[in-house]
Parts: sequence; C-alpha cells; structure tokens
Amino acid sequence: MQLRSSLARLLLVISILSLLAAACSSEEPADDTTDTTEATEEAGDDADADAGDDTAGASEGRDSEWFDAEEFDRQLSLRSVTPEGPEGEPWAQYLNPEFVDTSEYAVEGGDYKLCFSNAGVNNPWRVVGFNTMEHEVALHDEIAEFLHVDAGGSDDTQITDIQDMLAAGDCSALIVSPNTTAALTPVVEEACEAGLPVIVFDRGVNTDCTVTFIHPIGGYAFGADAADFLVGELDEGANVLALRILPGVDVLETRWVAGQVIMEEAGLNIVGAEFTDGDAANTKSIVSDYLARGDVDGVWMDAGATAVAAIEAFEDAGIPVPPITGEDQQDFLAKWSADGLTAVAPTYPTYQWRTPIIAALQILNGEEVPSEWILPEPVITADNLDTYLQPDMPPLHYALCGCEDMPGFPEDWQ
Repeated sequence: MQLRSSLARLLLVISILSLLAAACSSEEPADDTTDTTEATEEAGDDADADAGDDTAGASEGRDSEWFDAEEFDRQLSLRSVTPEGPEGEPWAQYLNPEFVDTSEYAVEGGDYKLCFSNAGVNNPWRVVGFNTMEHEVALHDEIAEFLHVDAGGSDDTQITDIQDMLAAGDCSALIVSPNTTAALTPVVEEACEAGLPVIVFDRGVNTDCTVTFIHPIGGYAFGADAADFLVGELDEGANVLALRILPGVDVLETRWVAGQVIMEEAGLNIVGAEFTDGDAANTKSIVSDYLARGDVDGVWMDAGATAVAAIEAFEDAGIPVPPITGEDQQDFLAKWSADGLTAVAPTYPTYQWRTPIIAALQILNGEEVPSEWILPEPVITADNLDTYLQPDMPPLHYALCGCEDMPGFPEDWQ
C-alpha cells in the first residue's frame, strides 16, 4: 500500500511538471512554426513530380541513407526515355549513354578468358539469368575460357574469390555481380588497380573505377512502378503491407525507399515492412499474421519471387486478394491471368545477364561502351500480360530473359 501511494504521488508530480512545461513551450510558437514550415517547403521542393503537389505528408524514406533525391528524380524520368541500340534486343540497348574510350584494354587475337565473380545462383531469378549468360558465352568463339565462381551469397567468399582470380593473373576481363554493395567495393577497387577491365552488373558498388556498370534503370524505378500502381488503385488511408527480401543491397534498398516515399506521400498507410528472406513459407506466414491483426488493402513487394505465397495467404483466410505487385516470374503471371487479379509486375529483366558478356568483348576489342549502361526496364500490366505469359515454361522462369531466340530455347530453360 505504501508503495502504491508513493507511485501515485510521483505520477501526480510528473503530471504537474508536464503541464508547466507545456505552458512554457506554448509562449513562443513562432520560431518552431517557422522551422517546421521551412523544412516542409524544402521537402516539397524535392518531391517527385509524379507524386503531385497535394501530398498527404512527408515520408521517412526521404531521410534514409539510401535516398538520393537527384538519382530518384533521374530514374523516374528515365522510365519515359526511348532506348538507343539494336531494335528488338533490349539487352544491347541503353538509355542516355555517355560513352568511354576503352582502347587501353584492347587485346588482339581473341582467345579471351572472361572471369565472373557471382554473388550466387541462389534464387530462381539468378538461375535463369546465369543460364542465359552461359548461352551468350556459347555464341562467341573468341571466348576461350569462361571462369564462373559462385560465392553462395557470402561477402567473405566473394572477396576471396576475386582476390584469388587477381592472384592468378590470367583473366582478360573481370565481371562482378556483387553480393552486397559496401562489402565488395574495396576488392572491386583492387581489381581496377590491377589494371583489369572490370564490369559490374546487377548490384552496384560504391566506386566509379569500373569500365562500365550495367543495370536496368534501377531500384527507384522498380519501387516507384509498384507504388504508383497501388496509389492509383487504393484510397487515401488504405493499409499496405510491404514485403522485402534482405537488407544492405543497393537495388533492393532503393526499391523500398522509392515505394515508401511515394506511398506515404500519397496518404497510404504502410502497416509493416517485413523481410521474407525470399522464402515462400515465411512470406505466407507473415501475410497471415497481418491478416489476423486487421485489414490489408494492398501488398507492395520489392521482388516478386514469393508473390504467389502472399496471394495464397489471402485465399487461405477467405479474403479477396487485394491489389498486389509482383514480378515477371511465370507462376505469378499465370496466377494473375487465371484469377483475374488486380496486379502489376515491375521487372528487373534477366536479359541483363547477356550484357556483361557483350560489354566485355566490346572492351577487349577497344570499342566504346557506356560508362553506365542503363538497360530498359519494362513493366507488365493487365494490358500486356498475355505478351509475357509463357504457359509452357516452368513456374519459376522469368519472362524477360531475352533468351527466346537463343539456341537451346526452350528446353535448356525448362
């Protein structure tokens, strides 16, 4: 009883002090109001034009270390740029290229050894991509050897792999698909300092020493395509569940930041942002847990490999599937088509795995290449879904492989 009485007196004192503090702080509101207004105006100046002037409020995404306002605006504007390059070959096209001279790397006579340090062949997207890359290699007789080293999703392993290739000293060019961005930057710089032409693709590194960095438009564009779709389908205040794969990868982090900025500033309520590790069972469990807590009016995903699992969670709960974003994986496209879902599929095309081989050969021939080789990044919508749906391909096949005209298709991809 004495303890309860003491606690009560303490709480009373705290309440009185809080009221006094509030009264004091209300005496000079002008300075605080000015600061807030200025901050809001500055945020508004940076806002993406697509979001419009009537945003529901600022997004925490703009404060993220992964948010770069200039790059955000650039990627969103690139979505409407017409690509240059061979018609019908998006893996050889580029957007707004700035070419660099590669004559210092020219090697006569062919018989090249291309060395490829791969983050891993540890998900369906990477399996389809690497398969496509191997078939691109087979098209070029001047490649005498193609050395592929799989890091199995480990930064340490990939760093060691690259250092071993540098020590061997027999690579004509080095291709790197980094596991994570910051961790791989120093060893990529080591490769540049060794005088090798270095080509980075898929995920980036924090250096500009490479001859070219190959990628589709980027994470901001992917995340924005998904977010714009949900903003167009949902009312202000609707609940959106965001599903992510893993942290620390630039293209995934920027997808999330763009999605967060656009959805929050349009007034959508992000009820959670959960990592799924790309696991279907985990994805389904997460969505089921959120459905047990309340309404989920839309699902945003930073990659669509487990989109079908998310859909199944709604079906198991007896709840209509809300607007959902996915990717160009066949199981999702087939489910979307069969069930008449309200959906969109931003893409990160696997045809990009062809481009590093093409770029390496151009560099070794002393030909100019874009310093940043930006590939087209199509979006699959209800209007063009039938174009990308391939019923004869496996559920985990990605539609934008750019492999349909390659020898061995479709059998080698089945």
